[in-house]
Amino acid sequence: MSTSICPCGSGNLLEACCGHYHAGHPAPCAEALMRSRYCAYVLGLVDYLVGTTLPVQQPGLDRQAIGEWSAQSTWLGLEVESSEVFGGQPEHAFVTFTARWHDSGGEHSHREKSSFVQTGGRWYFIDPSVPLKAGRNDACPCGSGQKYKKCCASYLLN
Repeated sequence: MSTSICPCGSGNLLEACCGHYHAGHPAPCAEALMRSRYCAYVLGLVDYLVGTTLPVQQPGLDRQAIGEWSAQSTWLGLEVESSEVFGGQPEHAFVTFTARWHDSGGEHSHREKSSFVQTGGRWYFIDPSVPLKAGRNDACPCGSGQKYKKCCASYLLN
């Protein structure tokens, strides 16, 4: 059993924190998923990063680039500013955070307001780098059965 502190910044042990989600338990909220994704970058868990991205976007992810960035970076910390959850079915959320890391180009800091959706009993990250190919009146790619304009399109950041 691991006795290391979780890299997500919670102060909890990895086993009792993000390690629980990495082992297959669904994250209970968007913030927990976002923290576990940061932790997965620290630990090089590319399969987890891909698997927690909206399923329709997973084929568009560059697994090799994700793995290289993860391995070639020294992760310096995560600060979560806010987590906003919106009601409705499916449930959507925004998590605003700053991640810091060091690589061959120096020290970096990235602030982001990420979008998440809960579908099929799991939270998923909606990756802005992988376009959702849907017209306003098409079925939403998250699988909710709603029109895209009434579902994820209304929560995505431009």
